[in-house]
Amino acid sequence: MIRKEAIEIAAKEIGNFPIISANGYISRDLFESYEKKSNFYMIGSMGLASSIGLGVALKNSKKRVYIFDGDGNILMNLGSLVTIGALKATNIVHFVFDNSSHESTGGQPTPSSQIKIEKIAKAAGYTVFNTKTKKGLKNITKKNNHTKGPIMILVNVKKSNYVSKRVSLHPVEICNRFMNSIRKVSK
Repeated sequence: MIRKEAIEIAAKEIGNFPIISANGYISRDLFESYEKKSNFYMIGSMGLASSIGLGVALKNSKKRVYIFDGDGNILMNLGSLVTIGALKATNIVHFVFDNSSHESTGGQPTPSSQIKIEKIAKAAGYTVFNTKTKKGLKNITKKNNHTKGPIMILVNVKKSNYVSKRVSLHPVEICNRFMNSIRKVSK
């Protein structure tokens, strides 16, 4: 499965809960697949979706918060895994879509095939699940809707030539509508 397919499956299973998506193709795929006011699309700030997601989760401890990251993004901010684990952010579900590539910036390879992100996450206190199939992704996402986190769902995806449309919302609009949406009851 390609990243866009995986993001579409995960987003539909998540429903109206907040999703903080990494910059580049991940935000573009989410915007094209499952646009909603409770999505926070990163525009720039590579590697910081997990840090922003942690802040949202800590401030909204009764709400499940989802983070959509890529292998390149999380490898740029591994310290966030340690902080999330140390703070025992039980309401975080952290998806990492791993294609061993910085696909948004030209397809440069990442070291995720040698440096195992799931081992770092486990050492930091995450419960980790891996999948590379659509069925596995659906099952894991459903299963973890009520499990205490932090949870990482590592989704191995293939590189793709498909490029989703750009997020057409202004960053201030993204921020304002997201903040308003998280004040409301999810689902």
